[in-house]
Amino acid sequence: MTTAQETVEYATEHAPRLAWAEHAPEVYKAMIRLDAAARRGLDPTLYELVKIRASQLNHCAFCLDMHSKDALAAGESVERIVQLGAWEESRHFYTEKELAALELTEAVTVLTDGFVPDEVYERAARHFEEAELAQLIAALAVINAWNRFGVTTRMVPGHYRPGHK
Repeated sequence: MTTAQETVEYATEHAPRLAWAEHAPEVYKAMIRLDAAARRGLDPTLYELVKIRASQLNHCAFCLDMHSKDALAAGESVERIVQLGAWEESRHFYTEKELAALELTEAVTVLTDGFVPDEVYERAARHFEEAELAQLIAALAVINAWNRFGVTTRMVPGHYRPGHK
């Protein structure tokens, strides 16, 4: 007997354009170190939420896969992860501090409208001590860099397992 899942034909998985980490190993290692430095002092759940949101905005499927799985492994709820795409309409799922971080994530990630608005920065500054805010800004810069590697080289999502980087 065949199950419904066995009869479904999914689209063919695309191949990556370039295994960039193999060809630029020193850059990759530096990114790993930068990522580790940026996460210091940040709440792990908040860290994954902003990484997921930036990856949504940048259309980085590889990073969405990775950080959603990491968030779930860290105990984040499916509901909060799913609602990130519409966080402004789902504000009641998040703390005020998380909302300020999500708003800052969008402002830092989408710079085509200009620079980060003062009111967005000030709202984040009210919820984060200066050192923590500096770490958050660093984390946002790092995930945006990872996203650019991911989408440019068409890294393939779906194979990441938390704890097996």
